[in-house]
Amino acid sequence: MKLLLYIPEFFGISAEVYVILIVLAVPVFFIWRRIWKKRIATTSSRRITIWVLTMITTPLLYVGIVIITMLVMEYYPKRDFDRNEWLNNKDDRYEYSGDIIDSKMLIGKSKSEVIKILGDDGNEYNNNDWYYPLGFRPELGNIDPDSLEIDFKNDKVINVVQHKR
Repeated sequence: MKLLLYIPEFFGISAEVYVILIVLAVPVFFIWRRIWKKRIATTSSRRITIWVLTMITTPLLYVGIVIITMLVMEYYPKRDFDRNEWLNNKDDRYEYSGDIIDSKMLIGKSKSEVIKILGDDGNEYNNNDWYYPLGFRPELGNIDPDSLEIDFKNDKVINVVQHKR
């Protein structure tokens, strides 16, 4: 079974990267050929120019595609705090946590006031560290949900941070 999952590496790069580069290189080659067809008169100079440009731009295109893909995968909207959305959509609370922290809306509030704002998520009233689950924030390799950690001192909020578990 392990034999089916093995992907060979050449020069420290897995084989599928080379396949992707070849697939990208074909249209890049034809685009460069079309651009330089009438601009360079001699055939040998044109061929060398096209091949060199293809070999330079194809890896750059690949890296650009990888970076854009990673940015798209890790994007999530940051929204202003909305109590109804916070209470009804527990899986997407991470979208509101930034506003809660940045606006310092909970600093100085009592435990009962925090419950009125964020609801009761099973935190013990006598405990001075409360956690509100935020759901899974989109990012590569994220397998643990984040939480909003609220620290109390003398029944008043002194610190609010987003905590990765």
